[in-house]
Amino acid sequence: METPVYNQTGKVIGRFALPESIFGLRWNADLVKQITDSILSSRRKNVAHTKNRGEVRGGGKKPWQQKGTGRARHGSTRSPIWVGGGVTHGPRNEKNYARTISKSMRVKALHTILAEKYRDGEILFVDSLALAEPKTKFAVQALGGLSEVKGFEKMYSKRKSSAAIALGSKNKETERAFKNLGNVEVLEARNLDPITLLQYKYLVIENPEVAFKAIPKTKKAKKPTN
Repeated sequence: METPVYNQTGKVIGRFALPESIFGLRWNADLVKQITDSILSSRRKNVAHTKNRGEVRGGGKKPWQQKGTGRARHGSTRSPIWVGGGVTHGPRNEKNYARTISKSMRVKALHTILAEKYRDGEILFVDSLALAEPKTKFAVQALGGLSEVKGFEKMYSKRKSSAAIALGSKNKETERAFKNLGNVEVLEARNLDPITLLQYKYLVIENPEVAFKAIPKTKKAKKPTN
């Protein structure tokens, strides 16, 4: 399975053999849903917090005497049925939303999404994204050149979540150049995750030979020994 590799102007300059272990996978919606839900849950910041009747202020004195007033009996204004009292079964910030994710399942979900995006024509392979200077105008020029490739015309005009650019290795100048473009995210290929792939419409992989060596892989099953 081979795919064309482009330069920054959108011209084909070579071909790259895609790894069958990644791009030969079928779509697995259940696995992707489970992994994305677990990742988002683990990223959740537990901010909401309510006070119970033991934490609110006041309520030390009995509101009124137990009998003889004709009113209901009350022992404290901290009771949840009072305005300003404690909250019953409210959200607490000590709750842990983190979920344990198997590394093999996480990697399998990543590979599954990569294979599906490639089948949908949403992955573009580029030989290099080295810019003349770390300036936004050069990043815009590069993005415009890549949008000349058939099927990727909207990558330049899409305002939100347009493209994720996976670099083969860290390049601070390229990251700095694309920093002001809110519809593009630049990261190293080794840091790709299912959430990023699902969030952005297109994926640009720079220097695929180096990038795919950095993308996490599943461990091969060991052969049983006699």
